[in-house]
Amino acid sequence: MGEKPRIEDDSSDTDRLRLAGDLTLEWAVELRDLLRRGHAGGVDARGVGRMDSAGALLLHRHASDNGMGEDALLLREEHRALLRAVAGAADASSSREPGEGWWRPFLGQIGATVHGLGTQARALVGFLGLTLSTLAGVVVRPRRLRVTSTVFHMQQTGLDAVPLILLLNFLVGAVIAFLGATVLREFGAEFFVVELVGFSFMREFGVLLTAILLAGRTASAFTAQIGAMKAREEIDAIRVLGLNPIELLVVPRLLALLVMLPLLTFLAILAGLAGGMLVGLLSLEISPEMFVARLEETVELRHFLVGMVKAPVFAMVIAVVGCMEGFKVGGTAQSVGERTTSSVVQSISLVILLDAMFAVFFMEMGW
Repeated sequence: MGEKPRIEDDSSDTDRLRLAGDLTLEWAVELRDLLRRGHAGGVDARGVGRMDSAGALLLHRHASDNGMGEDALLLREEHRALLRAVAGAADASSSREPGEGWWRPFLGQIGATVHGLGTQARALVGFLGLTLSTLAGVVVRPRRLRVTSTVFHMQQTGLDAVPLILLLNFLVGAVIAFLGATVLREFGAEFFVVELVGFSFMREFGVLLTAILLAGRTASAFTAQIGAMKAREEIDAIRVLGLNPIELLVVPRLLALLVMLPLLTFLAILAGLAGGMLVGLLSLEISPEMFVARLEETVELRHFLVGMVKAPVFAMVIAVVGCMEGFKVGGTAQSVGERTTSSVVQSISLVILLDAMFAVFFMEMGW
């Protein structure tokens, strides 16, 4: 149990309130009453035994309420350091105007997010320019192309993903056919399921589902591979050897995706049409011959080209984002995980955003 705070009489200093005892939380009420009964002059607390943050806060509020500065409080040096810390925290919390504390942090968070997006966009454009300039140098001097590495990444990003892409698009094609049949059956127009599946997969779903799948599968792999090399300082060793990390690590991955994503998109379109064809055969009595004939009559080649032209753009985005995030990895395993997650989120978001922009552009052009 501490010593109760009290006022000591001192006729030599009538302008200051002399305090003794302990200015702690257990005596906070007594200290508050002493300060309220005392005059509005300074406080001499050099005779105080112990002081915690509660006592320091009461002294600070007493000085603030009476318009006194810090020099009006006489304290021992260790107590003055505590008072300054408490006063700084109290002033920071009271600096907000009433009723405005809820929206200022909100606007600040929005500003920080927008600034972060702008910084990320500039970094992405810069890395894209660096990659394209390096790719141009490789095209001019084909001997600099790492053929073995490119073929390896073609297998890793393309061939290994074929079963999953076929299964996914086949099932989505079947689902679209089921939904279309459910709606069109009310109008006696089940036969238009052929056009629904054909248009949707040739223009949108074939390339979009493939790009999203590769954004989650391949972009994360690129980030993890390059990030692990960055964490183990292998990229620094590459630079010491006089080699270009962009030419050695990024260009083969980019070329592999540029080749494989259009091929995978073509397979995805076939798989989606096969799923719709199976539903038509089992539920709508549309034979495969009728399905193919109707598809040839109604779906033009331009719809297929609209979907295929998106594939190289999506491949460029996925490869550049995945490799760029890999180069941002720090020296910890946590950084590898964070950058891998960031690459997946960014690549999927950019793919969907670009697909929406393509859709608006082609609609306005009448294609």
